[in-house]
Formats: sequence, C-alpha cells, structure tokens
Amino acid sequence: MDFPVEYLQLDQLRHLQSERLVGLVHYLQERSDFYRGKFNESGISPDDIKSIEDITKLPVTFKKDLRDHYPFGLFTVPKNELQRIHCSSGTTGKPTVVGYTSEDVNLFSEVVARSLNAAGAKPGMQLHNAYGYGIFTGGLGLHYGAEKLGMSVLPVSGGMTARQVDLIIDFRPEVLCCSPSYALTIADEFTKRGIPVDEISLQYAVLGSEPWTEIIRHHIEEKLGVHATNIYGLSEIIGPGVSMEDFEEKGGSYIWEDHFYPEILDPITKEPLPLGEEGVLVITTLTKKAMPLLRYWTNDITSLYYDKNAKRTMVKMKPILGRADDMLIVRGVNVYPSQIEEAFSHVKGVVPNYYLTPVEKEQMCVALDIDVEIDDVLVTEENLELDTDAYLDFTGNFGKNIENEIKKRVGITTKVKIHAQDSLPKCEGGKINRILKSK
Repeated sequence: MDFPVEYLQLDQLRHLQSERLVGLVHYLQERSDFYRGKFNESGISPDDIKSIEDITKLPVTFKKDLRDHYPFGLFTVPKNELQRIHCSSGTTGKPTVVGYTSEDVNLFSEVVARSLNAAGAKPGMQLHNAYGYGIFTGGLGLHYGAEKLGMSVLPVSGGMTARQVDLIIDFRPEVLCCSPSYALTIADEFTKRGIPVDEISLQYAVLGSEPWTEIIRHHIEEKLGVHATNIYGLSEIIGPGVSMEDFEEKGGSYIWEDHFYPEILDPITKEPLPLGEEGVLVITTLTKKAMPLLRYWTNDITSLYYDKNAKRTMVKMKPILGRADDMLIVRGVNVYPSQIEEAFSHVKGVVPNYYLTPVEKEQMCVALDIDVEIDDVLVTEENLELDTDAYLDFTGNFGKNIENEIKKRVGITTKVKIHAQDSLPKCEGGKINRILKSK
C-alpha cells in the first residue's frame, strides 16, 4: 500500500499545512470556549493566522488544561457526535479525556496503517497485538490501523506471557506490537523454551509507549529475529501513529506532518528552537474534529530534522531522550534513563533490565544506585567456579566497568549492583517505570 502524501515536496506540504491551520483556528474560534478565551487573552484574531509560519502566535496547550476542564470541556462537538472516548489512567490526578468523531477514528486508523506500512507490515500479514485494550489508546489504535492496512489481527492484549508465546508459535504471525520492555519479556520466554530464532515466525516488531534505546533494539532483534521499530504517539494528540520509524532506515521517526504539525520549544522559555536543537516537542492537530489541540506540550525531549537521503520527504524526530519530568539532576548534571541505557551498550554482557534509585543528601541528588542484570551466558564463558567468592569478585569488577563507562559518557557517579539474569522484576505488559523512590 502506498501513501502519496508522504512524498509531497516541502512547498506543497507547507501549503497544505497552512490551509489546515487557518481552517482549524476559525473552527476553534467558533466551537471552543477554551480557545476563544485564550485568543481573547492574547489579543489574537483568527484573521491574524494566514499561514503555518504564524503558528508561533498561538497559545501553548498543557495537560493541566485538559485536567482543569475535565471531562469534556475541550471537546468541540456534542457527545452525541462522538464515536469513541479514551482517557488516561488518572493515577496522578484527574485523567485526561479524549474523544473521537467517526472522522477522527478514520484518521487514527489511517495514520496507524501508514505507520505499520513504514515498519514493514503488508496487507495479508497477521498482527499479534499485545498492547492493552480498553481506555488506553494503544490496543484499539493498532487494531483498527492494521485492519485498514489489510492485515488480520489477534487481539491478545498484555500479560500472560507464556500464553502469548504459545499463540505466536501456533498462529505464526509476522508482526508483533507491544512496549519494548514487554518485547524483551516475550523474547526471554522464547529463550527459556530453547526455541531457535530461525523458528520464530515474527519478522517485524512495532514498539512504543515508552522511550527506548539501541541496546534494547539490539536485544529484541537478536532474540526474536525481527526488524524492531519505534511507533510514537500520545492519547491527547490521537494515540500511536503520530510518528514512525522506517524498518530499513531506523534511528529517526517520520512525523505525519500533514496531520500533526511539530515544533521544538525551549523547556524553560518555551520559545521555538531551530531544526536540530533539543527541546520539548509540541504538536498541533491540524485535522482532528472532536478535540483538536493547538501546540500541545508533550513533555517529550527530542529534536527535529529533515533527512535528504530518506525515502519520504516529511520531517523526522530523533529518539525520545526522555520526558522533561523524568530528568534527574545529579550534582548539577541533567540525566535521563536513556543515557544510562546507552552507556550499558558499551559493556558486553549487560541485560537491559535495570532500575535507577537517586541517592539524596541535603535535598540534592548526589549519585545514582543502579540495579542491573548480567547475561548468564557471560558468566559461563568466563569459566567461573561456582563459589561465592569467585562470583562476587567477577560481578564486583563487572559493576565497576559499568560505573566507569557511565562516568565517562554521562559524567555522574553511580554505584552499580549486578543481579543474575531474570532476577529483577520484568514488564508484564504496558509501560515500565525505571526510576525508583529516592534514598
């Protein structure tokens, strides 16, 4: 399946974006009490917005705005025109609620189908969908997008890993969809059963809902024999399918900017940053009907760039470094979990299942304690005798190697504790939190 809009020349794309932004601002002026109030506060008239370049005149929207207007205050259509409602878990306060008209559901399916196609999926393939179904957008989003692409879908949802593997063995799907941490859990189950990689039917793994790194990609691809690619999205914008890596290119994700216009803003000043500079991603939904958002602050740290050698002409985003509120400041150094993962990739034998515990002194983070697993095969290769002293010497030296690598590459002090493979808690579906409560 081909999606011609992905190959538009930049001037054609800007013209399309400008038309859609102008229409969106007039739509919000007519239908949204929230944005009409924002326009009045800042002295903006819809007539002031004439092209996509004028987007910086518009207000930034935050998650707090959705919570302050819970549940339906940002909707621009009456409830009887909605086809679907999703919301967040609400574990940190009121959930954020998002609604979809039938047009929005079709849009959601289209961008997910486009994303799956970029990931290598084709009509006639089968998707093993291990994303959670329910109020979370992932399960249903991937399900309908895959069907639009012409795939068959096994709606397994998350958890019950042994059953997941049984079904993959029996049904022989080509595509797996879940979080990267759960893909590692599934891969480990195959390894435990002694099933060779060349006997696993999977060819592609479409992974998202949490930041991940090249070391995670390497482990998944090696253990499952797949092309592993990142799908990005968030419920407030539409769900998964806002951007997607190409399975042959990797390293950066196309943003489907005919529907989602991206900017990078400075985390402090909230002023726009040029291409290539790192900051917070904000997105404007150019074509949504039920709950369009202007310049939504995603809280995700990344940068944007155009790749002259890419297949498509649309902008790419670099892998998410982390969320702005996941950043740790260790003795004045800004640190994201993804930087620790990247340092792991330079030490042979690290299994990327780990947890970070900030160590605080006088209300300041002075170091990180890190619990991480070691590949049992490496211990065997080292021909260690099975006695406690030999094992402790080996793991102690191994931990110091990791500490030195992190010091060299990230610039912070850590204390690493090595654990046997499969001894730390694993993801059983959904997202995983790598940062534990401070000591």
